[in-house]
Amino acid sequence: MREDTAREAAPEAPAPGAPLLDVRRLLLIGTGSASAVDLPSWLGWLRATHPGLKTQVVLTRSAERFVTLQAATAAAGRVALRDSWPDDPTVSVRHVELAEWAEALVVYPATLAFTARFAQGHADSPGLLAAQCTGAPVGLAAALPPGGADSHAYRMHIEALRARPNVVVLPPVPGLSQTTGRMDSWAPGLLPDLLTRLERRRTALAARDHGSGR
Repeated sequence: MREDTAREAAPEAPAPGAPLLDVRRLLLIGTGSASAVDLPSWLGWLRATHPGLKTQVVLTRSAERFVTLQAATAAAGRVALRDSWPDDPTVSVRHVELAEWAEALVVYPATLAFTARFAQGHADSPGLLAAQCTGAPVGLAAALPPGGADSHAYRMHIEALRARPNVVVLPPVPGLSQTTGRMDSWAPGLLPDLLTRLERRRTALAARDHGSGR
């Protein structure tokens, strides 16, 4: 990943109508919601609308029930990684490389379990540890089961995340539950909407850092 940061050009302008994302390197963590089946389509959209953007996909093991590493690799044009610690000895440290490489990070979709672990400060996987340690803006789009959006646990964790200066949360939208057959499930909001919020937060953080002389 370090070679990607050497002598990089300025970010290319997005395609007309696409949201601005003024970064060159995006880390996308996919978690185990059924909505992860749409990730290849969204990754293809990212490549078409943001041609200069490098997107590194990290999939949790539960996400692999719905999307394969190969599908994510083909769609992103970059080898997707499993969100687990390597079994073999390695000189590099994956979570440090991910956190230093990413100029922005999105969790799409984010299950209630991942959201809770993130909000509570857990760091038991490379992707989650990178998300905890990065100073880059982090966007999260929750995907929840029936009743999830109204649960005390979800509301509590979302309020904790909203208090973090570099985190933005995109509320879920009503979706069809594969279990009940009713519109009582909660799907992640659209990725373009999450990127719009992420860019606003990135701009605000940059202005804050510039004003403080960082």
